[in-house]
Amino acid sequence: MNHPLVKTLLLAATLGAALPATAASAGAPDDGAVAGDAARGRKVFFQCRTCHYPEKAYGNHNGPNLYAIFGRKAGTREGYAYYSETMKNAGFVWTPQLLDFWLANPKTFLPDSTMVVFATTPQERADLIAYLQQFHD
Repeated sequence: MNHPLVKTLLLAATLGAALPATAASAGAPDDGAVAGDAARGRKVFFQCRTCHYPEKAYGNHNGPNLYAIFGRKAGTREGYAYYSETMKNAGFVWTPQLLDFWLANPKTFLPDSTMVVFATTPQERADLIAYLQQFHD
């Protein structure tokens, strides 16, 4: 991956440094993490549904299907041919922390991506991530 911010985030994650708090952050509530609620996240995801589906059986839409996004290499959803060059060449694996950071900082993290990122609060992002974490094998 050639993007310096992604390199920094991946290095921080490797070294155990703090990444943005999300629903997926481990630990008790006193660790600074925002607890996510999947039911609320379903409502937050409504705006994302214009382009994405999280359900396995639905396939791709205007954007790639987000089923089992966490643990998948960015820009590699089978059958989706419309990734930006930025996303195709990203070279990282999606984690809840990276998704949270991107949604919070779309102008600095993958700024040349073609995805539309709606403004969200930390709570909305935590809820959205909790919702997406339900969709996996």
